[in-house]
Amino acid sequence: MLARLASRRFLEIRQAFRQSSEASRSLSTALNYHLDTPDNNPDLPWEFSEANKQKVKEILSHYPSNYKQSAVIPLLDLAQQQHGGWLPVSAMNAVAKVIEVAPIRVYEVATFYSMFNRSKVGKYHLLVCGTTPCMIRGSREIEEALLNHLGVKRNEVTSDGLFSVGEMECMGCCVNAPMITVADYSNGSEGYTYNYYEDITPKRVIEIVEMLRRGEKLPPGTQNPKRIKSGPEGGNTTLLTDPKPPPCRDLDAC
Repeated sequence: MLARLASRRFLEIRQAFRQSSEASRSLSTALNYHLDTPDNNPDLPWEFSEANKQKVKEILSHYPSNYKQSAVIPLLDLAQQQHGGWLPVSAMNAVAKVIEVAPIRVYEVATFYSMFNRSKVGKYHLLVCGTTPCMIRGSREIEEALLNHLGVKRNEVTSDGLFSVGEMECMGCCVNAPMITVADYSNGSEGYTYNYYEDITPKRVIEIVEMLRRGEKLPPGTQNPKRIKSGPEGGNTTLLTDPKPPPCRDLDAC
């Protein structure tokens, strides 16, 4: 009797563990799934534009002919620029054909790197830095101000197709935290820009959105008028003169 109860309990625990494991695995790989949709399926034709075909040749020229697969990242980036900021499966298949590899080799790259978008983004894709220095300096408040102002959730596109908001990890401007970057796909791959805007506040980020909406282009970099690039607010207080060179060492005396 006790043996049967113990065996039944063991089976219940194993089943619960299996279900939990499967749920966790499904969640962790959710972003790696592809489901065909009318605007994203392998039957849709896709090829590089004539101008970008020349860029493809130039990119491939940087690699030995037997290592064309090494060009997968710049080619995916070019395809994403051409397609308005995201990569349909047919574009990935086109890249695989160019570098002569199985499509799965391209999918592996596109699903690994967060800079490749596999669903639609806005013409202006706003990425908020979410790493610790920016978070300490208020990046969560900046993202909240953006989402509330635009009326979307993270990774959604506004109804007019102009804006989407995402998160990116450290962009390397911790000294000017918090910051956002704007990937501008409004003019296709010919006019594509990717600019940093630093020392952001919730008020300033909304001003930036409205300037973009009006088609105005503001200078990238710090948005703090009291700073010059990454210099201290108000100007330098040390290192005001050229440093003295180190004294020469008499190597012959060694």
